[in-house]
Amino acid sequence: MIEIEEILGDEAQDLLGHTCEGVARSDLVLPGPDFVDRVATDSDRSPRVLRNLQSVFEHGRLAGTGYLSILPVDLGVEHSAAASFAPNPRYFDPRHIVELAVEGGCNAVASSLGVLGATSRRFAHRIPFIVKLNHNELLTHPTRYDQIMFASVEHDGVDYSLSADLTGQANHLGATIEADLVKQKQPENNGGFTAIGFGRTDPRVYDELTTDHPIDLTRWQVLNCFAGRAGLINSGGASAGDGDLAQAIRTAVINKRAGGTGLITGRKAFQRPTADGIALLHAVQDVYLDDRVTVA
Repeated sequence: MIEIEEILGDEAQDLLGHTCEGVARSDLVLPGPDFVDRVATDSDRSPRVLRNLQSVFEHGRLAGTGYLSILPVDLGVEHSAAASFAPNPRYFDPRHIVELAVEGGCNAVASSLGVLGATSRRFAHRIPFIVKLNHNELLTHPTRYDQIMFASVEHDGVDYSLSADLTGQANHLGATIEADLVKQKQPENNGGFTAIGFGRTDPRVYDELTTDHPIDLTRWQVLNCFAGRAGLINSGGASAGDGDLAQAIRTAVINKRAGGTGLITGRKAFQRPTADGIALLHAVQDVYLDDRVTVA
């Protein structure tokens, strides 16, 4: 097991000892080995969906824990293939993408239809496949998005696209359309609604239910996922080189202590030598396997 305290450094005590008071853990539907039986079967999901969801929860190093570690690799579609795979060209070959997920002990691999189709007969029985469908048009000029923007989320130099209130509302919409899981970047600030003067909110979101602590901000994301009934998967983010391991561990600790369901870890894993990518995936999974890291 990894030395979580050593990796977190000066933040270890703050992150590992924090208690959420605005939204208590007792108010959440928390991950666990029986999550599908305890939560998903109450819904109108079909038997096939329940079976597939259970398959994901029962695979890889986190099998039977209620937590998920997923490898997402679809950036050759959303961006250019060079931007994604030039740091490690072996991943132009779809076989190596799926092998990384298998050797990395992931619950599932999420990639494009082409990647999964090219490897299905060799790997579909060895690891659950998740097809990723992207709607961003980042290969057009000028770059466009399949979205309608009503306001800017940047205000006075602060990027409120990572605010807890705005991302939490996005999570709530995902849960409302019956998402099984909701993937979201971890929040770095709060007050997006008030900063841009858009939408309706409530002052208690900022005065009582959250603080500026990263676990409290992520707890707000979990609460908006129907209080955890739609599991919150946080994104591991882009690769920044030598600091990737520490950042991935920090993200995993915050997600788990907030009541989240796991992490997707893509570029931090595949944009480096394979052995290092496997080690990073295992390190993230070790956070969820460590009973000392509890829900705050």
